[in-house]
Amino acid sequence: MVAAVVATLVVVAPVTWFWSTSLVPSTYSVLGMGYVDAGGGQVTGAHADRAEAGWGGPPARPGDVSVATLTGPADAEPDVAVTLEAAAERITLPDGTVVEGYTIGGTTPGPLIEATQGDLVEVTLRNASVPDGVTLHWHGVDVPNAEDGVAGVTQEAVPVGGEHVYRFVAQDAGTYWYHSHQVSHRQVRLGLLGPLVVHPRATAAGADEAIALLHTYAGTRTINGTAGQQRHVVAPGTAARIRVINTDNAALRVWVAGAGFALLAVDGRDLTGATPVRDVAVVIGAGGRADLEITAPADGSAAVVRLGGGADLVVGPAGSRGPSGAAARDPGTELDLLGYGTPAALGFDPQAADRTFELAIGRRFGFVAGRPGLHWTINGHLFPDLPMFVVAEGDVVRMTISNSSGQAHPMHLHGHHVVVLSRDGVAATGGPWWTDSLEVRDGEEFEVAFVADNPGVWMDHCHNLPHAQQGLVAHLAYTGVSEPFRVGGAGANRPE
Repeated sequence: MVAAVVATLVVVAPVTWFWSTSLVPSTYSVLGMGYVDAGGGQVTGAHADRAEAGWGGPPARPGDVSVATLTGPADAEPDVAVTLEAAAERITLPDGTVVEGYTIGGTTPGPLIEATQGDLVEVTLRNASVPDGVTLHWHGVDVPNAEDGVAGVTQEAVPVGGEHVYRFVAQDAGTYWYHSHQVSHRQVRLGLLGPLVVHPRATAAGADEAIALLHTYAGTRTINGTAGQQRHVVAPGTAARIRVINTDNAALRVWVAGAGFALLAVDGRDLTGATPVRDVAVVIGAGGRADLEITAPADGSAAVVRLGGGADLVVGPAGSRGPSGAAARDPGTELDLLGYGTPAALGFDPQAADRTFELAIGRRFGFVAGRPGLHWTINGHLFPDLPMFVVAEGDVVRMTISNSSGQAHPMHLHGHHVVVLSRDGVAATGGPWWTDSLEVRDGEEFEVAFVADNPGVWMDHCHNLPHAQQGLVAHLAYTGVSEPFRVGGAGANRPE
């Protein structure tokens, strides 16, 4: 009997300990999560106190800047002013099925927000009836931290009957989108999203363009909320910029049948030396965007942008037809951005990095929030014991991102774009590949770099949003920045 009791304790005691240490309190500061990784640099200010601070996070020190104060211009007259109302309601899917979902501005996807580079954008978000609360995150727009729209990190979730005003300068032209970052794995899937385009200050007269926002509703892939084949009418020989936005949780393969194309931009950043290619697919990770320039054939036929799942965008004159059957199939080869375009200056030297980090994604058995199972890891650690990457403003940062988890992960760092230096040890030789939503396949390793030029506390997470909800979330925190918001708590903040 004694031997049996001892044997039971040997098994049960460690399991109980691992279970208890995985539990997460009902309210906490993200600055109290995990452990500090300073990347070889100094740990200063409040971050030096984290070991003793516990889940409440380190206390603010004199001279610290609060996330709540890192806002856009408070008083200037906006150039673009939009009011969006979020609602929980029954929506009709493209196949006629009626389901419970969400609308933003009365539709799903929500209305297009357009601005010109340098404009001050003001968006008033009102929650009409979303019971869990709601926020808006400006995906890919490097906004000031307080405008980032992450519940419990940069603001309180907006309750039913409440409103929140976002103000930011649209500094970088490009293709972006907005979506909720409160219970995001559910709210985004069920419709709380929309497109955002920032036009360059000088746009060629008569420039032609179209948006192709991809979203899957209950298994039906749609373009701008409509299933099946859509059309963008242009005259023969006319070039059109097609802005593809992937709002789903998995990578999207895009190819063009009947014409070549040039890849003008990735994740809102123009590529230098974009040259026409043909019979290749572009892979767009979850959350990512790609701008394709397509010239309608001179003979009056059409080019077909194929987006999978029966979603096509036909580019050509009214009534024109493009290739079908074998001629329109996936070419099977992919455009490799490591060598696409022509080199250009980065504006900083990645070899002179002030901090160097590793973000290694894996999977192992353990407990997350008291749940046993096979869970995602970062650097061998399970949520919430994940790294807090600490930087100082002005640092040059290098990061190695690797994946041995068995699945692909589109990694999205808020508030920053990173430049890809290499993949699997092969150096980038083309135009600078800047990205904010990097698809990291199983077995791949990327080295990226960026300048820490946007102070705050920023999420760095997988944009397969159920993976984030399951714990694949780290943070980038600047020294000298304090964080007054709390996950959970009175605001019922649930950023994933």
